[in-house]
Amino acid sequence: MIKTIYLAGGCFWGVQHYFDQFDGILKTIVGYANGKTQNPEYKDVKAGLTGHAETLEIQYDDKTISLSKILDLYFDIIDPVSVNQQGEDIGISYRTGIYYVEKTDLETIQSKYNEIQKKYDSPLAVEVEPMKNFFNAEEYHQKYLDKNPGAYCHIPASKFKKGL
Repeated sequence: MIKTIYLAGGCFWGVQHYFDQFDGILKTIVGYANGKTQNPEYKDVKAGLTGHAETLEIQYDDKTISLSKILDLYFDIIDPVSVNQQGEDIGISYRTGIYYVEKTDLETIQSKYNEIQKKYDSPLAVEVEPMKNFFNAEEYHQKYLDKNPGAYCHIPASKFKKGL
C-alpha cells in the first residue's frame, strides 16, 4: 500500500536527497507545510513571513519500508532538540516536524518520538501535527542536489550512498 508522510528537517534539499536513496521510497516532493498563507514563494518562506516549514512529502510502499524505519532515518539526520535551526540554516522555516495525514500513523510517530526523547535531557523540538497544508516548492528546488552537486547541505555527505 502506498502511504504518505511529511517531514520537515531543515533545508529540504538534503532531506530529499537523503530519502531518495532508500528502497521503498516511491516519490518525494519538496514544499512548504503548515503555514498561514496560500501558495507561498520561497523568498517569503525563507524570510519567515508565511509560517511554513521547508518540508519533504514522502510517498512510500509500507510493505518495503515501514513508517518506523522512515522515522529512524529521519532522526538520524536532524538535531531533534535544535529550535528553528538545522546546521547553518536558521529561522522558523527550518524547524523540524512530522506531519501526518493518517491518524492511524500517530501511534507509531508518538512511540518513536518517546523513544528518541529518552536519549536527550532537553525536550525535543520536533513538531508532531496533522498536515494542515502543503504547497510544492518551485521547480528549481526539486531534486536540487542532484542538479547542483556540491551545493550546501546541512546533512553530512557520509549519510548519502549516492554521493553529492
